Amino acid sequence: QILNPLVSKAQLSQSLQSRLASCRILGKVAGKFESQIVKKDLLPLVRSLCQDVEYEVRSCMCRQLENIARGIGPDHTKAVVLPELMELARDEGSTVRLAAFDTIVNLLEMFDSDDRTRIIFPLVKAFCEKCFKADDAVLASLSYQYGKLCHGLSGSFTEEQRVWFLEFFKKLCILGIHHENGHCENQAYPLELEKKYESVRKNCAYNFPDCLPCLPIYLVYLVYLVYPCFFFSQAMVLFADPKCFLSELYSTFSSLCHDPEISVRRTSASGFHEVVQLLGPNVHYIHKELIALLQDDSLEVLDALMNNLQETLELATSRGEGAASENKQVNIPDLIQALTAAEQKAATSLKWRIHEKVLQRYSCLPRVISGDQIYFRFLQRMFTITTTNNVLPVQRESARTLCVFLRYNRKQEQRQEIISKLVEQLGQGRSYWNRLRYLDLCEIAMEIFSKSYFCKYFLIPALELVNDPVANVRYKLCHMLPKLKSTIKLPSDKHLLQQLEFCVRKLLCREKDKDVMAIVRKVSPASLSETYNHCLVP
Repeated sequence: QILNPLVSKAQLSQSLQSRLASCRILGKVAGKFESQIVKKDLLPLVRSLCQDVEYEVRSCMCRQLENIARGIGPDHTKAVVLPELMELARDEGSTVRLAAFDTIVNLLEMFDSDDRTRIIFPLVKAFCEKCFKADDAVLASLSYQYGKLCHGLSGSFTEEQRVWFLEFFKKLCILGIHHENGHCENQAYPLELEKKYESVRKNCAYNFPDCLPCLPIYLVYLVYLVYPCFFFSQAMVLFADPKCFLSELYSTFSSLCHDPEISVRRTSASGFHEVVQLLGPNVHYIHKELIALLQDDSLEVLDALMNNLQETLELATSRGEGAASENKQVNIPDLIQALTAAEQKAATSLKWRIHEKVLQRYSCLPRVISGDQIYFRFLQRMFTITTTNNVLPVQRESARTLCVFLRYNRKQEQRQEIISKLVEQLGQGRSYWNRLRYLDLCEIAMEIFSKSYFCKYFLIPALELVNDPVANVRYKLCHMLPKLKSTIKLPSDKHLLQQLEFCVRKLLCREKDKDVMAIVRKVSPASLSETYNHCLVP
């Protein structure tokens, strides 16, 4: 019922749309038939469609060869599909050649090492060289698949093939730009061609970690287990000589990080943590690039770098092992200056969401730099943002990061100084907005600090807001009363419990605002009745 109409509709005498539909159906059903039927009836049909007079049909059939190959198994794939792919890769139509290239890359695991070395590599090499010289339309797709191609062929590379792949990748990374006085600048091209070259370089930045296995195999360098996008097995040992990165790939990576196009630098920033992981103790090689991306003029680049900032900084500031580890550590003063400049740039922009993200990511700084450096360069800045910024999400995020800084600060006098300022400028501030923010800060402090620490430094100023002249402040305080009560430990904090009970009774007796009265009546069973019962416990 399926086979006869399928064969009939795939004939050259049928319309273009019928033959295209037959290609798509073939890709879906090839694995459903018995091998004898596939070999006798379907594979000749596949050959016929791969040689169709219309390039749309050849391209469509080529896209379905992956499904067909997985359905018929490695033996038939090598005997039938691979020769057709080789022919289609030399097709006069660029879309057909691109479809063949994509299919070959996706089927690499079905070919053995000998086939990859003798057949696939020469085919891919010829395809890449032809695209680079005379087929700009295909280069973007080629560059996007290049990382997967390198990974699939890396186990079969000869030294000559490895060198060729690496050099071709380096050519793609600088396509359309030239270097002058240490700076990357766009060459003069038509706008459409310039956009294509930009896309190629962006794809190269995306694929950069995948091309590291092209480095020569000299010694065991790094065990890498956590990058599923490019390692498909549960564990993978990456062999590389760190000196070869510096001599063969560093200049290429630096070029991508300093590319004149924002999209390329943004992509480099997005994958920066992956390169840091792969370099391990030799991360100091790319310290300048990290600083450059932090100080980039574009907030898009900064936004991309922030996504994995904690992982990047923890690896970048690790000392490694051995006597020379001190010399290999990232320059902390330069890093602090770049981080400070990045936050200030985000603060002065109109994109408050990026500023919020920066502040949230900076909560990892206690893991990478000392408490004194945080206190003098970041903690005071967080305090200023918390007490002066008018964007509520930004203010709350700065308050959270400020509490994290306080949590890991080991100098009691510094902690008390900042807390005293917070109480004075927020909890006792002249603006009701600041007093509301103090209650927000209390909610965050309850999550970060211990109950005893919160009660000692934050609870009393919060309860004093029961006398606040602004109803909104009293309303928020009433809403928080159950949470505040949960921080009190009996019998040691009995006096705090009595003070909280007094606040509730005062609100019940004197409150005139109907909304505040409604919320205090709602929470009073939890905040008053239970506390009163606790007070009766001897």
